[in-house]
Amino acid sequence: MKRLVDILLSLIAIILFAVPLVIVGIAIKFNSKGPILFKQQRVGKDGVHFEIYKFRSMYTETPNVSTEALGDPTIYITTVGRFIRKTSLDELPQLFNILKGDMSVVGPRPALYNQYKLIKMRDKAGVHRIRPGLTGYAQVMGRDFISDEKKVEYDQYYVENMGLSFDLKIIWMTVFSVFKADGVKMK
Repeated sequence: MKRLVDILLSLIAIILFAVPLVIVGIAIKFNSKGPILFKQQRVGKDGVHFEIYKFRSMYTETPNVSTEALGDPTIYITTVGRFIRKTSLDELPQLFNILKGDMSVVGPRPALYNQYKLIKMRDKAGVHRIRPGLTGYAQVMGRDFISDEKKVEYDQYYVENMGLSFDLKIIWMTVFSVFKADGVKMK
């Protein structure tokens, strides 16, 4: 049932956001050289790696590490990138990851392939038994401002309590978080 809901919601969202997808793509192309999409290895269901799609918000020579590991990430973020990161528009291409079956609408956010400590904690907590999500419980509870330990705690709680009503609650909380730009670390 969850997979069917994921397919339907992602198709509806792709149709609704078709114009913003095109506009953001054009803005990225005019703002800096390089591809429109940023692709990165992430850890998916059962620990299998997949390629996540995002709109490119940073310059092409940026090191391939988590934002926290960059020191001062603002020197790597493009002008358009600041806007799309703050509004979470950079995440829209993940709707295609959902269609492909790599991700779900709601689930734990996928870790980067080189976030070894987080991956190990999630493995121990059984978080990788499900598809990662475009949004998740840890995202609406603090996103960039909570520790890896707290993220895993929220992720594990989600895995143990997931269901349609909990997913709808998280989606609702996500909408408000995006509009308020809650939990987004730009520095």
